[in-house]
Amino acid sequence: MTTKNIYLASDFHLGIPDEKTSLLREKEIISWLNEIENDAEEIYLVGDIFDFWFEYKRVVPRGFVRLQGKIASITDKGIPVHVFTGNHDMWIFDYLPKELGVKLHRKPIEKTFFGKKYLIGHGDGLGPGDKSYKFLKIIFQNSICKWLFARLHPNLGIWLAQKSSTSSRNINANEDALFKSKEHELLYHFCKEHAKNNNCDYYIFGHRHLPLKINIKDGVEYLNLGEWLSYNTFVKITPDNTTLMQYKNGSMKVFENPLG
Repeated sequence: MTTKNIYLASDFHLGIPDEKTSLLREKEIISWLNEIENDAEEIYLVGDIFDFWFEYKRVVPRGFVRLQGKIASITDKGIPVHVFTGNHDMWIFDYLPKELGVKLHRKPIEKTFFGKKYLIGHGDGLGPGDKSYKFLKIIFQNSICKWLFARLHPNLGIWLAQKSSTSSRNINANEDALFKSKEHELLYHFCKEHAKNNNCDYYIFGHRHLPLKINIKDGVEYLNLGEWLSYNTFVKITPDNTTLMQYKNGSMKVFENPLG
């Protein structure tokens, strides 16, 4: 009998930097999904699947139909697919659950796999500092803000959001690409504090865009899923191991040099 495993990935950021590059990335993600569905018990897509997403009442952003079709095909086979909202696609509402059959999560969740306890989430807004983003997140999640944005014509609303996302990325790109030390990592501090009063074996987050493997204390690790703009990294959970891996040139292998 084939062992069924758990797979987690995040930060596809489909839609950037342009349609051609995004489409190539989307096809590579689908190729990876084709591989893992053969032995997947569950699949977790942990936020920022899209670089921007907003569901108007009768309109959703164009594109990404190949990925959506693949996810629907997987859930139709009875394999659960979990989708987390990230800071770029927090305005996912009910379209993906209804049309694709995914399970939607807006906050970190605790899961137990093969006797080990995991805390899984996108990771934005967790840990100390980053007060400006935490304030903006409260605003963007406000029902009045969502109602006002929905009043904009989709052509204007999506254009404005894409311009804002690009501007923010350009400002933070150099800082985000650096790993200074674990003490500079906000999610490391979140995990360290959480582990004081909880019995998690693993913390798995996205958002940071760097594949990380950091020891929190004996028997407890924080793994960051990285991203699919350059690293193509993901986590595979088997009965024996929780491993940070990479998908390149149509094959999966252990990611040899995680930071941390």
